[in-house]
Parts: sequence; structure tokens; C-alpha cells
Amino acid sequence: MSPHRREGPDASAEIAVRLADFVLRRPASVFPTAVLEQARYLLLDTIGIAIAAGPMEAGRIARDGATLLYGSSDPQHSARMLFDGRRVSIAGAAYAAATQIDNLDGHDGYSPTKGHIGVVVVPALAALAESRPDLTGPEALAALIVGYEVAGRAGIALHATVSDYHTSGAWNALGVAAVAARLRRLSDGQLREALGIAEYHGPRSQMMREIATPTMLHDGSGVGALTGLSAAVLAERGFTGAPAITVEAPEVAEHWQDLGAFWQVLHQYVKPYPICRWAHAAIDATRGLCLAHHLSPADIKHIQVNSFRYAATLFDGMPDTTSKAQYSLRFAVATFIMHGRIGLEHISGNGLEDAAVADMLSRITVSESERHTARFPAGRWADVVVTTTDGRVLMSGDVHARGGPEAPLTDAEIEAKYMEFAAPVLGQGRAGAIRDAVLSLSDPDGLFSDLSVLLYDPPVITKMHQRPAW
Repeated sequence: MSPHRREGPDASAEIAVRLADFVLRRPASVFPTAVLEQARYLLLDTIGIAIAAGPMEAGRIARDGATLLYGSSDPQHSARMLFDGRRVSIAGAAYAAATQIDNLDGHDGYSPTKGHIGVVVVPALAALAESRPDLTGPEALAALIVGYEVAGRAGIALHATVSDYHTSGAWNALGVAAVAARLRRLSDGQLREALGIAEYHGPRSQMMREIATPTMLHDGSGVGALTGLSAAVLAERGFTGAPAITVEAPEVAEHWQDLGAFWQVLHQYVKPYPICRWAHAAIDATRGLCLAHHLSPADIKHIQVNSFRYAATLFDGMPDTTSKAQYSLRFAVATFIMHGRIGLEHISGNGLEDAAVADMLSRITVSESERHTARFPAGRWADVVVTTTDGRVLMSGDVHARGGPEAPLTDAEIEAKYMEFAAPVLGQGRAGAIRDAVLSLSDPDGLFSDLSVLLYDPPVITKMHQRPAW
């Protein structure tokens, strides 16, 4: 143990005080500039996925379900749903958007948690901002950062103290509760109760059940968002909760001691493909060989993918649903080889019946590599061996998935990805206006309402701009 590290009840009490100061009272003006800048791009990326996921069946069901189950007529506790416009409770609005985003697996993530944060904190911010017309752009970014930093540490603490692998909703609910506590100006005591309620009610859903049978349940983040905002409202009204073990237990103190010093926001990954992150290293290794050797599909006889254990458990056949397609490795690699990219059209509709992809998939085998497994979850590694039709054997070497701090996407690549996802649904004009408004949030004189005015109305469908059949 480090001579400077404190453990036990005293350390937990100290962390509780520091956590309340960070969540409730740290001014946006003292957040590092690089952290605020990165938060803009995480927000932009997540909004792009929310837009693209809107026409998908899971998003439509979630929004309709929110109107049926989670309504509210109180202006302080209701909000319009993103890119829909119907008003429901703030918890319902966050639930609908998080479920929508969660079912298009292109949103950001954080490797140490084996899960996702932006999927819930962005919907929470959008819902809470409805009753905060005074919310500045920098303060909105600060609230978002608070959610990332709290959720990430809660996720690491949970994985370090339980034997099962739970979905993101089990711990990202605490990040949502923290965002709500800051924006609704809760007291220190109310924050503590909100975190306790969020953890206690958080969905301890088992991730590998969903991997084995992919469905719209996905990563549990819809219920995580619902739980986190519900917890904050309950705490605000005096409801009490059991202390959050992932925050207050002595054995997790080490995971909170760097709060406000080490910025997890800077270590999120942004996905180049709308596919489970576990498949990305294999896609990128294949991509590198195809580019380096100018390989066409006809040049490839066989591909051997070696990756970590969880990657090797992904859906193995030709998927018949979008959920299965996003949790597939062989399908993702085959799709990239055939099309040079993986877009929404490839993981839905006719893309699920692509005979050329099915043929390429039959030429791919996947195995676990112990060295790649040993580096998970800190890294997502794979290596690929391609045997060509003319007898060459091409080896990629060990490749880490792109998009994280090891191999980050450029700002221009993130903006291009956003437009690729958003423009087909909203049109170039509105999609571009949202992009510009997000990237202007760091302006100290700006208001979040400059962005939010663009976020709630449903898409306008015209002959030139038809709703995609996803």
C-alpha cells in the first residue's frame, strides 16, 4: 500500500466530502480546457447515434413505451423526448433516449468499465436542461463531465468487488444521479441518498446473457438512465437509500482517490463502427492488411482471427436481426471486407441477407488468444492471418482497436462520423446546425438552449429525405 493512500472509514468519509464538492460545487471555469473540449466531441458523437437510432424499431418502442409508462405533467419533472417532441417525465425521456442509443452500438465507451457512459449522461443532460433555460454551455459540459467521472469510477468499483459481469446500467445509473444532483442543486445529503438509491435499484443484469442471445435489452442502459433520474427525484423529496457500496465501501476507496486529478473523460473511446467494441480490433487488423496489400474480396481465401475470450464468444453465424449483427465478429469482418466500411445499411434490412457477406463469413474462423485475453479489459487486441488465393500468408501482428487514447480518431473524423449518422435522418442543414451548436458550447457566453432548441422536434420527412428503413 502506498504510504500516502488512506483506507478504511476515514478514507471513505474523506472521499464523500470530495465527491460532493466535485459534483455539486466545482465551477465549470476550473475544469481543464482539454477536458471541456473532449466533452464537446463525446456529446456530438452520442447525439449523432441518438439521431441515427431514432427510426430503428427499438427506439420507436422505447419512446412509445415512455409515453405509456413514464408520463408527467409537472413542468419541473417533465421533458420532451429527443427528436420526437412528445413530453414525458424526465426519467422517461432519459430512458427512451438511452434505450434508443443503446440499440445502435456506435456510442462511446470506457475500457476499464467494460461498458458505456455517454449513452445515459447525454440523455440525462438533455432531459434536465428542459427546466434550466439559464444553463450555460460550459456548465452543461461540466455536468456531463461529472456524469462521466462518477459513472466510470462506480463501474470500475463494481467490477472489482463482484464476481459477475453486469451491464452498464448497473453502474452508469450513478453517473446520471450525479448529473441530476448538480443540475437540480441537491444538497450533499441528497446527493448521497441519490447515489445510494441509484446503486440499489440499478439493474444487475448479466452482460453475457445478452451476448449469448442478443436482444433489445442490449447493455441495460435504458433502465440505468431511468433509475438514475428516478433516484435523484426521490432523494430530492426526502426518500432515503442504502449507502452506495461502490462509492463508500473502504475496499473501493482507491478508485475514487484520483477524482478531479485523473480525467476519465480523456480516456473514452469513440467507435469507428456501429458494432460491439470487442470486434473492433479484428476489423482494424483486417482493414490494415487490406489497405497495405490492396486486397479485394476475391484475393482472400481464408482469415484466421485471434482475439480475447469475450470477442471469441460473439455471435458466430449470419445474423437475422440488427441486435445480432452488432454483437457479431465474423459478420463484422466479412462486411468490412465486402464494403470497405460498416454502415447502418449493412447491419439492418437487406444487409442481413447479403449473400456476398455470407460467403465471406464462411471463410473466417475465430479463436481465443491467451495473450489477448490477458490484456482485457485494459485493451481490446486481436491479430489476423490472411491466406490469399495465390498462396500468400499475411499477418497483421497485434492490433489494438482504434478510437481510444491508444489510437484516437481525429476531431475531423468524429465530425465526419456524426454527419454520416445524422444527416440521412435530419438533413444536412439541421444536422450541421446541431454540430456547430455542440462545438460552440465552450463559449462562456453561450447557453445550452442554443443547442437544445434543435434537439427535440422530430425529423421532417420529405421526398428528398426519406426516413431510412432501419
